[in-house]
Amino acid sequence: MNYFPWLTIIVVLPISAGFAIFFLPHRGNKVIRWYTICICLVELLLTTYAFCYHFKLDDPLIQLEQDYKWINIFDFHWRLGIDGISIGPILLTGFITTLATLAAWPVTRDSRLFHFLMLAMYSGQIGSFSSRDLLLFFIMWELELIPVYLLLSMWGGKKRLYSATKFILYTAGGSIFLLMGVLGMGLYGSNEPTLNFETSANQSYPMGLEIIFYFGFLIAYAVKSPIIPLHTWLPDTHGEAHYSTCMLLAGILLKMGAYGLLRINMELLPHAHSIFSPWLMIVGTVQIIYAALTSPGQRNLKKRIAYSSVSHMGFTIIGIASVTDTGLNGAILQIISHGFIGAALFFLAGTSYDRIRLVYLDEMGGIAIPMPKIFTMFSSFSMASLALPGMSGFVAELVVFFGIITSPKYLLMPKILITFVMAIGMILTPIYSLSMSRQMFYGYKQFNAPNYAFLDSGPRELFVSTCIFLPVIGIGIYPDFVLSLSVDKVEAILSNYFYR
Repeated sequence: MNYFPWLTIIVVLPISAGFAIFFLPHRGNKVIRWYTICICLVELLLTTYAFCYHFKLDDPLIQLEQDYKWINIFDFHWRLGIDGISIGPILLTGFITTLATLAAWPVTRDSRLFHFLMLAMYSGQIGSFSSRDLLLFFIMWELELIPVYLLLSMWGGKKRLYSATKFILYTAGGSIFLLMGVLGMGLYGSNEPTLNFETSANQSYPMGLEIIFYFGFLIAYAVKSPIIPLHTWLPDTHGEAHYSTCMLLAGILLKMGAYGLLRINMELLPHAHSIFSPWLMIVGTVQIIYAALTSPGQRNLKKRIAYSSVSHMGFTIIGIASVTDTGLNGAILQIISHGFIGAALFFLAGTSYDRIRLVYLDEMGGIAIPMPKIFTMFSSFSMASLALPGMSGFVAELVVFFGIITSPKYLLMPKILITFVMAIGMILTPIYSLSMSRQMFYGYKQFNAPNYAFLDSGPRELFVSTCIFLPVIGIGIYPDFVLSLSVDKVEAILSNYFYR
């Protein structure tokens, strides 16, 4: 038993170090940038150290647990702990946030506030991935909202205020349902509120109440990890945000929704989940097809990538809905792999926008000749996005497929139908990603342009892209890196479904 408060330090360090940014001497932006990157790196090293040396892989229970009384009057604890499911998203958060601060070098306006908000988001994300208390989970979930809103409305594109307002309305509306579900689950069945996950997991509710709770949580997560029809904030937000914000949004915020679905809906409300999962399955397949069909119609490059990420999140929903260990592991793997790929695609879209100052795809063309490095990286990541074997996307989607086909919960005909529709979705994915790279990089439009002197990507961009590209290839070749983390925990969750 290790009593050193690793998780508390990991959660509190970024935001408390972020407050120190405002006291740094003002000598240009260089100090602030380096300070932020150093904090992110220290945090990442701390996390990896704690997970390497104090986390036992074969133990499906909660580890590194901390429990401090916070508010005595209604039994609210500062309760943190991790297990096999949350360790992957936490490491992903550290990785992507570090690279996103590195990607934010060109930001010069109000850079103190910008970097502070990045660090505050870092804390909120890690807190929501590692909290073991319902109310603490909700608070961390909300801590995520304000930095994103400010980053959008201050550093966005032309329509930034519209998209920021849309984002805050959608996510705050979803959070109301989350809060109602949290309070309902906490106050049910006892005199004083019980908010920790362990007691709620052993609590049994009446069927109708459990379905109501499940639906409330489902709405909150459907807004966050966009599930159709609540996904419409995502393309606007991504189309307007600065690309480092986009990396955080696509890489981590979307994953919080899927994580909450896994963590609260599956662990705490198993009966309702076994009722809702066929519907989730249908929604996931519809979402894969729908987003893959809407994506080619977008003129804006970032909106097209945003729709592709909506389509990829459909696979995680299907994996969660097929109540098998294979499907669940595939969903977690897809969470991690899309975190890398989506962040990289948004980063490359943003850097190419910095070079050529064009947003719409039909105005681009022929960029491959002046910018070969960006062209190479973009093509390889769009290949990873369309699930080329050897990349992480392929493994994740394949495991989800296996999870559906082996699921004992569904009859044979629906399984065949759903697999067929998913296969159509996987055929549509190359269509939009390849047409996207064709419109951007081939042809002669920019080639004859008067200002034909584009810089190719510098060392910083190359560094960020290769840093994201290595784990994509690594997970694609040896997926056990990620799967070995979650396997035992997933079995422990699924034992609820078959032994009750």
